[in-house]
Amino acid sequence: MRQNRWLALAVLATGMLMVILDGSIVTVAMPVMQRDLGLTPEGLTWVINAYLIAFGSLLLLAGRLGDLLGRKRVLLAGTVVFVAASVLAGLATGPEMLIAARFLQGVGSAMASAVSLGILVTLFPGQRERARAIGVFSFTGAAGASLGQVLGGVLTDALSWHWIFLINVPIGVATLALAVPYLPDDRGLGLRAGADVLGALLVTAGLMTGIYAVVQTSGNRPLTAGAAAVLLAAFVLRQARARTPLMPLRVLRSRQVAGANALQILMIGAMFSFQILIALYMQRVLHYSALQTGLAMLPAALAIATVSLGVSARLIHRYGERTILIAGLVLLTAALGWLTRLPVEARYATDLLPVMLLIAGGGLVLPAITGLGMSGARPDDAGLASGLFNTTQQLGMAIGVAGLSTVAASRTDAHLREGGTEPVALTDGYRLAFTIGAILLAASIAGAALLLRSTPPAAPSRLSTGAAASSSEPPSATAESSERPTETALSSEPLPGTAASSGRPTGTAVSSKLPTDAAATSAASAPAAI
Repeated sequence: MRQNRWLALAVLATGMLMVILDGSIVTVAMPVMQRDLGLTPEGLTWVINAYLIAFGSLLLLAGRLGDLLGRKRVLLAGTVVFVAASVLAGLATGPEMLIAARFLQGVGSAMASAVSLGILVTLFPGQRERARAIGVFSFTGAAGASLGQVLGGVLTDALSWHWIFLINVPIGVATLALAVPYLPDDRGLGLRAGADVLGALLVTAGLMTGIYAVVQTSGNRPLTAGAAAVLLAAFVLRQARARTPLMPLRVLRSRQVAGANALQILMIGAMFSFQILIALYMQRVLHYSALQTGLAMLPAALAIATVSLGVSARLIHRYGERTILIAGLVLLTAALGWLTRLPVEARYATDLLPVMLLIAGGGLVLPAITGLGMSGARPDDAGLASGLFNTTQQLGMAIGVAGLSTVAASRTDAHLREGGTEPVALTDGYRLAFTIGAILLAASIAGAALLLRSTPPAAPSRLSTGAAASSSEPPSATAESSERPTETALSSEPLPGTAASSGRPTGTAVSSKLPTDAAATSAASAPAAI
């Protein structure tokens, strides 16, 4: 039983790696795709945004469908859709076919990843093992993003951009082959337990409209955002009155869950924007190549991997998620604060490497915020809680990148109008964006201190974690409370899912204000967002 759970985790991590690789590889190859397919600058943004809209709008619905139909079924179906869409994208001969394939990739990715955290918390109910499992996911995300940046450049230069999509096929097939025997089956609650068709239509339309309002580059953005707000408000009203709601509002009654979802919009927005903007700075100001940019950001991924795999689980178990979250946010705030003094002619060893090492705070933040966002989730609501967590994460990415890239572009334009040189103007714009990002992270620290409850350190259990986990019987309330006294005990019945992207969505909104060589930036999922 214990061995099978960790084999299942390996399967889920492989699926997550596929999704994150796709995101970072795509952004590296965008300039070549633009040239070969004759994409306009606006059309190029839709290579990313088509994926983002499908992914972000379907996460909540897909998570709930996992609870109702069975998480393994939703995972397998989503992986099949994602692999099929990758084949279509790899064979694309025109912009329309590529953008349609990217939309389908978003659909498949939402289905596969929405149930991920729900599976994680049910497979690993104890705090120590759950923290270790989340640490593995954080490592996979960071490694996948960095590998994607390097691999994207190699595949595009050595073969062609088509292979950045086709490489998903062998990984996806391997994931499916291993998922069938190693992920346990679950039947779900049945559609009657939450078959709210009107609610599903309202939330999907509301999220799709809201994300479009963030990424749209023309038209009346306030009107679009207002329409999204009306649709989402109608959804909440519907859920309060429906006999079988799609999203039972009890999910938001937990202070930890509601607070974690609200906070991650701020912190993920700042963290993901850092990844996009620092890569642009390296290319446009320092004139790094795409491969050099990926290698320059590799220390950040290694730092996150070291912390998330090496120490995060032990620290969270000893000091509690809230304390470790705040500690990680302090490191990230220091990293972005360092960039507020970014010079035009930066030296990597003194101006950038310290930032990449401070980004190790992400290895503390991501496992801690994920644990808080899923804390107290009931087994029958775990997929919904996972979908909600991934949805707010995706919104943070989209809003952060769209907002901070617009701020940077506006400052750069103003500097150029005053007669400044392009490198100086670009650097000034990036510095302003990093300053705002540091403020957002500082606000996240204050929010964590005010909104989240302090979780006392876990008391040593009389039974070893391994013995408790290897039992085929659910842990007793006493045993579970000794390991996590502040959370509701979860059933230990293993339920299938997919790898947590810690939300990971693989795409983010690409504003038309961003230059075409934004392709070299990493638009990967949230663990990789740092």
